[in-house]
Amino acid sequence: MKKNEHIKRWGEKPYYSLDYYLKKTFGEKIYKVALDGGMSCPNRDGTVSTGGCIFCSNGGSGDFAIKHDKDNDITRQIETGINSLKANEKFVGEKFIAYFQSFSNTYAPVSYLEDIFLQAIDHPLISALSIGTRPDCFSSEIYDLIERLNHIKPVWVELGLQTKHEKTAEFINRGYTLEVFEKAVHELRKRNITVIVHVIIGLPGENADNLYETIDYLNQMDIQGIKLQLLHILKDTALADLMGSFHILTPDEYIDILCECIAKLSPDIVIHRLTGDGPKDLLIAPEWSKNKRQVLNTLSHELKVRGIYQGQKLKRNGGF
Repeated sequence: MKKNEHIKRWGEKPYYSLDYYLKKTFGEKIYKVALDGGMSCPNRDGTVSTGGCIFCSNGGSGDFAIKHDKDNDITRQIETGINSLKANEKFVGEKFIAYFQSFSNTYAPVSYLEDIFLQAIDHPLISALSIGTRPDCFSSEIYDLIERLNHIKPVWVELGLQTKHEKTAEFINRGYTLEVFEKAVHELRKRNITVIVHVIIGLPGENADNLYETIDYLNQMDIQGIKLQLLHILKDTALADLMGSFHILTPDEYIDILCECIAKLSPDIVIHRLTGDGPKDLLIAPEWSKNKRQVLNTLSHELKVRGIYQGQKLKRNGGF
């Protein structure tokens, strides 16, 4: 990419932001409504393991989702979520993404999944469906269901990889191998499903170079989006019990790593997240992450000062 070409490509930001992608794709700003499909996780119920990943709260990463009810009334959840968003004085727009966030949202019989996903897709204000899940929670029938739904409205599948390094994956109790992840991406992409991958920055035992290796690995995969998530230490998690045994990133360290990740990331991958929110009533550390706006403003300033843009240091064929 030629110098300053990114300014024309992504608007004001030197990276492919979700906001830019949504406005380009749907013509206006779109908001996510976080939903709870009432599912569990094979990493909690004993199928794979118990306790889940060491960083995962009792809400299964869906602490901001509207809570599930026994009637599986997804329409009610959507209406509640939309009304809550509209109560914000800064709210603009009339389109939404139904985001099944809590736990593993393909970990159920196909008939159940079809019911709740169709409730979401059939809602007139829903423009797309986003499904957060694990790559070991699929069957051929589930892949085919998602493919059918994708012909009605766009469907995204979000996979929690966190790291490409198997040693770290074992430590955090991820419960599946890279081979399982790669198979899921292949099956989804051959059905033309958008794939978004979650990566955690600051995992115990990993340094910045380990993270950049994960970015290089994902650049070689056929993925369409990425969420870069700061490691949050939450109450009542296995990770909280390990406090003091690993390094917690400082704000400066985090900004440095983010800048380098953006520079190394393929310019074709949409960045859906650059920090993340830790529920304030559960967050133990890092305390500085509570001021999300300041983190993003600092990042914006540093990208400008350092002249960094997405793909600037993209690794191609073994070199830069």
